Amino acid sequence: MEVSRQKLREQTLSRFKYIRTCVLARELCLLIRSNRVALEKEDVKNSCLFISKLCNEAGCQEQSELCRKAAEALEKNEEQYLEICQQSCIKCGESKAPLSKKNTYVA
Repeated sequence: MEVSRQKLREQTLSRFKYIRTCVLARELCLLIRSNRVALEKEDVKNSCLFISKLCNEAGCQEQSELCRKAAEALEKNEEQYLEICQQSCIKCGESKAPLSKKNTYVA
């Protein structure tokens, strides 16, 4: 019984970390990208840097680096920013969520 509980604990904590980092990063990125027209460059830059930190915390180094580069590119060339941001989103979409073999009912 204790082994099952420990396994469920590990799965739950893994899922929590995924939601706290990857899901949050994707949602924030989508929010920034879809409302870019209403935001100042500094708003976008700060948001991209925060998203970069979330990706880094999740262990997604390449995505983190792309977000950081996008934030830097924003100051110089908005077209380059959009291209790098798109690459980051594609890379982020390639990462996979922790697999949950079954839904567990907890009373």
